[in-house]
Formats: sequence, C-alpha cells, structure tokens
Amino acid sequence: MNAIPSVDGLTIGAALRRAAKRQPDREALVFSQAGFRATYAEYDARVDEVARSLLALNIRRGDHIAVWATNWPEWTLLFMAASRIGAVLVTVNPAYRTHELAYALRQSDTKALFLIDRFKSSDYFEMVGKVRDDLPGLSFVVSMKAEAPPGVLSWPHFLAMGKTVPTADVRRRETRLSPDDPINLQYTSGTTGFPKGVLLTHRSLLLNAYHIGQRQRLGPEDRVCVPVPFYHCFGIVIGTLCCVVHECAMLIPSEYFGAREVLDCVEAERATALYGVPTMFVAELEDDTFAGRDLTSLRTGVMAGSPCPIEVMNRVVHDMGAREMTIAYGLTEASPVITQTDADDPVELRVSTVGRPLPGVEVRIVDPVRDAVLGDGIQGELQARGHNVMLGYYDMPEATAAAIVDDGWLRTGDLAVREPDGTYRITGRIKDMIIRGGENIYPREIEEFLYTHPAVESAQVVGVPDPRFGEEVCAWIKLRRGASVEEEAIRRFCKERLAYFKVPRYVTFVDEFPLTVTGKVQKFRIREIAIQQLGLGEGHGDVSFDDAVTGGGAPELAGSRS
Repeated sequence: MNAIPSVDGLTIGAALRRAAKRQPDREALVFSQAGFRATYAEYDARVDEVARSLLALNIRRGDHIAVWATNWPEWTLLFMAASRIGAVLVTVNPAYRTHELAYALRQSDTKALFLIDRFKSSDYFEMVGKVRDDLPGLSFVVSMKAEAPPGVLSWPHFLAMGKTVPTADVRRRETRLSPDDPINLQYTSGTTGFPKGVLLTHRSLLLNAYHIGQRQRLGPEDRVCVPVPFYHCFGIVIGTLCCVVHECAMLIPSEYFGAREVLDCVEAERATALYGVPTMFVAELEDDTFAGRDLTSLRTGVMAGSPCPIEVMNRVVHDMGAREMTIAYGLTEASPVITQTDADDPVELRVSTVGRPLPGVEVRIVDPVRDAVLGDGIQGELQARGHNVMLGYYDMPEATAAAIVDDGWLRTGDLAVREPDGTYRITGRIKDMIIRGGENIYPREIEEFLYTHPAVESAQVVGVPDPRFGEEVCAWIKLRRGASVEEEAIRRFCKERLAYFKVPRYVTFVDEFPLTVTGKVQKFRIREIAIQQLGLGEGHGDVSFDDAVTGGGAPELAGSRS
C-alpha cells in the first residue's frame, strides 16, 4: 500500500489535484446505473469544466449553491467544482416537499439550485416552480440532466457557458482559498424549530475523511462501494472525500439503495470496502441471490446508523468476508465522525462500543445537570472538541452558542459512557427527538405544520417504537370546537407539504393533553399512553433506511442525534 500523506493544509480541490497527479490512470468514479467511468485525471478535468461553468454563472467565493438530487455523477462533480472556486455547497434532502425546499433555499441564501427531473412521485421542476417566486435570491436553476423546462438551464447548456471561461481563472481562484473557509452547508435536525444549516470547512471535512480512511486502512488499491446518499454526511464525507483523500475508486451502484444492485456492484467491480447502515447489510445478506455471490474481494468498510447486533456483524465478517468492517459514531456538526473502531478490533468491541476518538479529536463525558466532567463508567453527555467541530449553524448565532460551549466543546445531546480502555458506549439521548429509519425528526416542526390545518387547535408529536424503523411518528391532536376531520385527511394534509418520513403513522384525537401542575405538556406521558393504547412494545427495532433513499431515508452515524 502506498503511504497516503496527510491532507492538513489542503483545500478539497487541491486534494483532488494531488490524487490526479499521483494516480492519473487509476479509476476514480464508477456509477453503475449511469454507465459512467472516470480515471482520476478525467475526474479532475471534468471538475475543472464544471468549475468554469460555475464562474460563468457569476458564482463567487462564499456564494451558496444547492444540489437537490439522488446519487448521480454530476453530484460529485458539483461538490468538487464548488469547493475548487470557494462556493459553499448546500445539500438538500431528495425527499423534501415544497414546504421544506422553500425553507432550506431561503434560509441558506442559495443563489443557484442544481436538480434532477424527479424522484419517485415528486416532479422536482414542478415543485421548484411553485416556490421560485418566493425566493428572490435564487438566480439560477440548472438541470443535472440533458432535459430542462423553460426557465431552467439544461446541463449541456450549463457546460457550454463554461467554455468562455479560461481554466486559468479556476486555478487563480483556487490559490486564494484557505483550508479554513466554509465549503459545505448540510441541513440537520434539532429538538426544536426547523432544520439548521451546519457550516463545515475544507479542513474539517478532509481531516475527517483522512482519519476515517486510516481506520479502514484504505489505499489506492481499494475500491469502495458507496450506496448511501450523497446529500447526507455519510455519503459526502465518508464516501466521496474518503475516496479522494485515499486515492481509491468510488463505486456507486444506483441512484438510491437496492440490495441486489449493491451485491451486483460489489461482485462485478471487485469492491474491497462497503458502506451502509445495519439494515442495509441485513437486506444484502438476506437477498435471494446472496448465496451464489463471489464477494471474496471485500475486506473492510463502515457500518453506521444504529448499533450493530453481534449476529449481523458476525455474518458481515464471516458470510460477506468483510473481516475488517468498522463502526463509526458522530453527527453532522462533527464533520461527521467523532469515534470509530479500528479494522483489527475484536468483533465484540465493534458491536458493544463505537470505538475511540479520531486523532485530533477530544471527547469528554459531562453531567448534563451539574455540568461537571465525569470519570469512566459514569453516564453523561458526550461532548467533542477538535478539527472536526463545525464553524456553527448558518445565520443562527443563538443556536450555535447553545451547541458549542466552554472553549469549543460541541454538545452532542447523546448520553454515553467511557470505558477504561478508552472506548465509548452510546447509552441514550437527551434531545427530544424522533429517529425514524435513520432520519432525525424534530416534533416541533410537525406540530407547527399541523397547527396550519383549519380543524387543528393544538398538536403534540412524539416517537413510538417500531420494529422496522426504530421509531414512528405519533401525533396527538386536539380539534377546534365543532371541527371534524378524519385521521387519513390529516395524513394527506401532511403528505402534500412534508417529507414522507415526517408524516404521522399514528393520529389520535384527544380532548386534552397530560399536563404538569404548571401547565406544561408531559410528552413522556403521551408516549407512554400511546404505546399502551397502540399495543406497541418498548423495545426499538433496528434503524433502517426508508423508501425515500433506500427504503427509509438517510442514515445517521451510529448513535448520532444530529
């Protein structure tokens, strides 16, 4: 294996140039579904082509451009091109409906939106048309495919515009950038309000990718299968950047997860590493064609999204052959990984802990009530400090101040215990958060949306256990006097404006909510009563993808509460 030098001091664009110089003829990108292949030299040249086109749109350093798409070749080209000229790339969840899309584009001050034509039943062009007039800062909408309706630039037209811009202009722009510049804005959930945009830098992302790859022992000879979505930190950092930093090939089996497509990709492309959440691995192991597969090329990878049952890890190691599979924990605000197991850690450690902190990352356990640092074996909030911590939430100074405290410590909201050997166990979460299929959902956003229904006087939303998705959304609704509405009508109302994973599976109409003596709603009692009334067990099933991206949304890293 060739030694991979550190990326500290580089920008993302410079890291790609370094890989192209060191490995010009080695395969860099393979998109099976799109029939797309590129070497590192070709990848670098294509990124320059897209960067020239961005300059032709008058995109400047610090401008925000958004990508609303599934995993497609142009996604990676835009990410790298934006970083090469200093533009901040904003990631937009493919499952967003108009209500959420408008919020993300407005809050992020997006200047240009790049999108595909549709995702499942969602017509993206139609949806953008409904909100565009309310977004005066949105100057350009560009299709990532050859077709485009009036008012939208097609991808060929976009590339043609760049031919008037010299490549030297891109090089000059690149030399003016700093590794500490913000380069990525990823929207993540919180306990209250709408999603918050996490600002991350070249340095935070590159160092995270470097150390994640080191824990897997990645090198230029590796070929990494990445079925996780690019819009999420798992795909954009652990996928895209890990491969660039370690000069290996990135293999994308399809636009969104399918177990058969992943197995086809691993087998045909001789993948040495595989990424995913535990339920993705389960789906692959249980696929009808698994027994006849030649997966002997597999060696390592990253499993994240929820704790991994030991029987699943054993099957991944023995049946799949990924004997050096690693487990990672983190959150978007940490770029995203805080801790990770090593490739040679025993299986028992990989399923009972989330490993040790990455180099350059400090971790402490703090009493959430007394704010005192705790010793080994005592549960408290896990906090992290280091090169991986975000710059802050975009245009949300109060939220940033609440999240980053005491000289740079990031509050994760997760409860954890440090073991004497320096590993960490995630034991729970502080935040009032629903995690459905790896998607973090904050109840207040759904509650505030339900308030807009003319029949709803007030609403309370909680998470209840679900054997497939870990948790499901349950809404308790108090109707206005004299109003009448059916449960299904509430769901239809939500489906029109919210991503499907936020639509309540359970709707209960009540006359009152359980209250404290001071009049505060007791959400824990709502959850207890709902579990009893619905006949649900307390135990949570494995977190899985949902059918937006894989059959359940984007994966959060193991234990993540971002």
